[in-house]
Amino acid sequence: MKALLWTVLCAAFAANVSLNFLMEQNGPRIALSVVSGVTVLVSGAGLWALRREARP
Repeated sequence: MKALLWTVLCAAFAANVSLNFLMEQNGPRIALSVVSGVTVLVSGAGLWALRREARP
């Protein structure tokens, strides 16, 4: 599960960064940027929820 979340996080982050360089139209670029940003947040929250507590 963690590997899938890491893959989704990296792919969405790369898509979010590359959208600013590849698209010139504002409407679709903003919509896709919002979708990829939400995906980054959700996968990051999933990874945070699945983290292991450090044991002393």
